[in-house]
Amino acid sequence: MKLSEVKEVLKGLKQIHFGLENGEKVPDHFHVTEVGKVSKHFIDCGGTIRKEDIVSFQLWTDEDTDHRLQADKLINIISLAQEQLNLADLDVEVEYQANTIGKFALEFDGKQFILLNKQTDCLAKENCGIPTQKPKVKLADLQNQNSCTPGSGCC
Repeated sequence: MKLSEVKEVLKGLKQIHFGLENGEKVPDHFHVTEVGKVSKHFIDCGGTIRKEDIVSFQLWTDEDTDHRLQADKLINIISLAQEQLNLADLDVEVEYQANTIGKFALEFDGKQFILLNKQTDCLAKENCGIPTQKPKVKLADLQNQNSCTPGSGCC
């Protein structure tokens, strides 16, 4: 989600809820401890120099179970970050503590924000020797074609 989309969703909410893709809920007494811009300047394994900018939210929970962050307060925090940090309308990534700090993409399902699992990937598959994925074929389909008969040259 883009930062503008998060703000738009927040305008229609009374309470903010976050959940994980697996159905686990982020406790309602979470804090948003950071709203910031993260810039990553790197070189991929194929030698291409890349730059990536995102907006980062950090969610944190503690013993303070009475705490509830209201939507208007989070909108104000985001607006202050936009003003003070000159944030563009970038994709939002959420940091949340699991076994270690996890980084998640974000979407809204109509009721709550969902923290989506992110995956690593090779950005230069064509340059670093990663073979293209072969199509998966069912063995039963091959047997029905009778294309590999003795003397056919298929083996």
